[in-house]
Amino acid sequence: MTRGAALVRRPGGRLAEGLVTHIERTDVDVARARRQHDAYRAALTGAGWPVREVPPAEDCPDAVFVEDTVVVCDGLAVLTRPGAAPRRPEVPGTEKTVREAGLEVVRVEAPGTLDGGDVLQVGTTVYVGQGGRTDAAGAAQLAAHLATRGRTVVPVPLRGVLHLKSAVTALPDGTLLALPDLLDATALRHPVRPVDEEAGCHVVPLGGDLVLLAASAPRTAALVTDLGFTPVVVDIAEFEKLEGCVTCLSVLIPPA
Repeated sequence: MTRGAALVRRPGGRLAEGLVTHIERTDVDVARARRQHDAYRAALTGAGWPVREVPPAEDCPDAVFVEDTVVVCDGLAVLTRPGAAPRRPEVPGTEKTVREAGLEVVRVEAPGTLDGGDVLQVGTTVYVGQGGRTDAAGAAQLAAHLATRGRTVVPVPLRGVLHLKSAVTALPDGTLLALPDLLDATALRHPVRPVDEEAGCHVVPLGGDLVLLAASAPRTAALVTDLGFTPVVVDIAEFEKLEGCVTCLSVLIPPA
């Protein structure tokens, strides 16, 4: 079943120079990363999400993490203003692609900052992490844009983590998988199930019972199965060396 489209951007030759904030830098095998990205794309298409390519941004090492450049909600594309200034040139390519996809386009304006990795949509609630690369002004602009789609933004303070979705994501039924020590869990309005693997709190619902997650979280894959969902497992080890996870390598655009 076709579910819409998935925005992706291929890793560039400078991937190994990507930003690292909360972990030690280790060597990235770019050739292996490209093979892993191909397999990631194949997992999306296998789950019914045709891939739509965002133009390459060879001068931007982190451009493969396309999620940070746009938030898509009910036909609306909110172009972000990334908190790391070197990443802002990634946005025009994403803008071109979402316009070609027929989405309505708005943007976060200076001086506000917003990374898409800080935005977790669960039904009509939109959690927005603050304390890393997203600030209160950026979150407020997002709230104003998404109010036109009947969404309510809930700020979530972060603790020593790059993005909100580095600490919590949601299963298809709205249950949150989280590492509670990395955020203020009292801000969360949905049931929380703690996990004991760092990559275990990074999942992407792909429609139906399918849940995308990383090979580095085998215990969480077993948990997902026990909860009645079907894990779609991908190896993204090279991207994890740059604080990447399964969420930030794509943006899903549901069918209209």
